[in-house]
Parts: sequence; C-alpha cells; structure tokens
Amino acid sequence: MCELLGMSANVPTDICFSFSGLIKRGGETGVHKDGWGIAFYEGKGFRAFHDPVASANSEVAKFIQQYSIKSTQVICHIRKANRGRVCLENTHPFSRELWGKIWSFAHNGQLKGIKKKVLNGYTPIGTTDSEYAFCWILGQLRKKYPVKPKSKVKLRKTVEELFRKVSQHGVFNVLMSDVDHLYTFCNTKLYWLTRQTPFVEAQLLDADLCVDFNQEASPDDVVTVIATEPLTSNEQWTKMETNEFSVFRLGVKTFTQVS
Repeated sequence: MCELLGMSANVPTDICFSFSGLIKRGGETGVHKDGWGIAFYEGKGFRAFHDPVASANSEVAKFIQQYSIKSTQVICHIRKANRGRVCLENTHPFSRELWGKIWSFAHNGQLKGIKKKVLNGYTPIGTTDSEYAFCWILGQLRKKYPVKPKSKVKLRKTVEELFRKVSQHGVFNVLMSDVDHLYTFCNTKLYWLTRQTPFVEAQLLDADLCVDFNQEASPDDVVTVIATEPLTSNEQWTKMETNEFSVFRLGVKTFTQVS
C-alpha cells in the first residue's frame, strides 16, 4: 500500500518537518520505494513535484526538504506500486482543471472494476486505477455542475456521494483538494492531528528530528496534518473511522460524516 500526507493551514505554512519523516518511509524505514509526489497550493497558484524513484534517495525530495515552500494546503504521496508500472505518469498526486481551479488527488488502495466506469471529459495519462477514479470523479462533477455550484453544501454532498461510490470498488483512502478545501475519505486507515496554541515539541518517528513549534509558529496559527500512519512519537493522533468522509479548511475540520 502507499502512504498519504496532507496539510491544511490557516496561514501559509511549510511542511518540511512532516515531509522529512514521510520520505524516510519511501525506501529506508518503509517499502514505498516506487516514486513520490507533492503538490502545494499558494493562493490560486499550484506547484507540484514528482519523482518515480524512492523518496529516501531522491535529489528532488532533498530539495523540497531544504526549500521552505509555504502553502495553506498540501497533498503528498509515496508509492508502493500494485497497479501500473513505475514511471513518472503513474506518480501521485494527479491534477486537473475544473471550473478554473486546479484540483489534485492522491489515493491509497486498489480499486477493482473502476475502469468499467464511463469517463466524461477527462482522460488518464497513466495506467493507474487511482488516476482513472480521479478522472471519473471530476467528470461526474462537471457533468452535474457545468459551472461551479454556488452552494458549498451541494458540492460537498456530491463529492461525498462520488467518493462513496468509488469506495465500493475496493480500498479507497484519499486526499483531494479544490484549492479551498481538503476532502478526505478513510476506507481503512488515516490519522490526523491539529497543531495550535499551546504548541508542543514534536519528535519524528522515522528521523532523528525534533521541532519546538512554540519557536516556529505564531499564537494564532492552526495547522492540521493528515497521514496514513502517525509521523511523530509524542503527539496525540486521531484515527479516522472506517468510511469517514471529512472536509478541512484553513486548518479546521469543518465537516465529517461516517456511513
């Protein structure tokens, strides 16, 4: 299985600390050596980095560790290939435009029969079931709403409905962003924690690195991190429930539904 990492924050924040722990699992402390990728949102802008080699050995990953890119939303993925060969086009997170915004998507799990679903307006570049599912989801959104719906509640409900339909095909742990929101679905395993005042000193599980967030963050900062497995040894991570759909915005969980 792959591993996911997401971040939602109320102020532009770098993810270097959490990322430093995750990339160790890509070929050093873990078996997820078949590529990695990370996507950052900066205002309406979007930048992404991908590398089809093990993140623990990736020069691009080392660059990201040292280069403090500040973002309010981040999606990251380290891959253990089970569907689709190891190559750049099969490396998550995937991204597409919808309603003038870049949407991004990363998935952990296998989806049997997903490619029998008819696509509408979006075509996969690679061969993974994950990218196919993403294209189907966006196509269904565009079909139902040719223009962006004014109601955030309608959009949220539709995204949840589509996620639950995809989850019927197998294991579906996912992070998806539309610039403003971070949508998550936990089919089997996802954890999350929120860092805010009073901050604590955090110690990574996979690297000899410790950060005192009292020195790094401002009193009003709110940062939520979502991961397949806890990344630190001394913080209280909350495990999502099976089939939990949640939405994060500006570091806060704004909606959750278990079904």
